[in-house]
Amino acid sequence: MKTNILTWLQEGNITVPATLFSEYRKMNLNEYELVLLLNIISFLEKGHDFPTPEELSSRMTISVSDCNEMLRRLIQRGFIEIIDEYSNDGIRFEKYTVKPLWERLVEQFLLNNQSTKEVSKKANETDLYTCFEQEFGRPLSPFECESLAMWMDDDHHDPVIIKAALREAVMSGKMNFRYIDRILFEWKKNGIKTIEQARNHGQKFRQKQTQSRPPLDGTKPSATSVPFYNWLEQ
Repeated sequence: MKTNILTWLQEGNITVPATLFSEYRKMNLNEYELVLLLNIISFLEKGHDFPTPEELSSRMTISVSDCNEMLRRLIQRGFIEIIDEYSNDGIRFEKYTVKPLWERLVEQFLLNNQSTKEVSKKANETDLYTCFEQEFGRPLSPFECESLAMWMDDDHHDPVIIKAALREAVMSGKMNFRYIDRILFEWKKNGIKTIEQARNHGQKFRQKQTQSRPPLDGTKPSATSVPFYNWLEQ
C-alpha cells in the first residue's frame, strides 16, 4: 500500500494555465487534441522530450495511427514544434516544444480582452447618444452625431467627460453643441480628464464669476443662487 502511494506521488503534477481549459475551443482545438497536448506537456515536465505516438496513444483512447495523424495536424496548425538540440557530447536529438501553444494562448487571451474593451466602449458610446437625446428631448441630427463621434475618435474625450460637459451645459441653460464643444476644449486645454477635475474646475470658475459680477441692485447674492460660467466668453 505504502509503495503504491509513493509511486503515485512520484508521478508528480503538471502545471498548465487554467485559461487553456476555458479557451481551447476558441483556438479550434477539440477534446482529443487537448488531452494529447496535456500528455505531451506531462512527458516534457518529466524530462521525456520526445514521446512516441505509441507512448502517447497508450494514455488515450485513440489508436497509434490516429495519434500520429493528430500530432501531424497540431504541428501544421502551429500548436507544437519539433526542434533539434544537441547534447553535451554533440549528439543531435529531437524534442517537442509547446512554446507555440503558449503563444497562441496569449494571443487568444489578449484578443478576448480587446473584445471586452470594444464591447464596453460600444456600450458607453450607445449610452452617450441616449443621454444626449434624452437631454435634448429629440433624436440627434446627423451633424450632432458626427460631432459626438469626433469628440470621441478625433479629440479622444472619454464618454464620461463628454457626459460631464453635457451636464454643465444643462446646468448653464446652454443646450447646444457649440457650447459643449467649447467646454470640452477648455477642459482639454487645462488637462482635465476626470469627473473630479471637471467639477473642481467648474466650481473655481463659478466662484470667480460670483466675485466679479455683483447684482445690479447692489444687494448681496442669495446664498441659494448658483451662478454659472459662460464658456463661450473665453
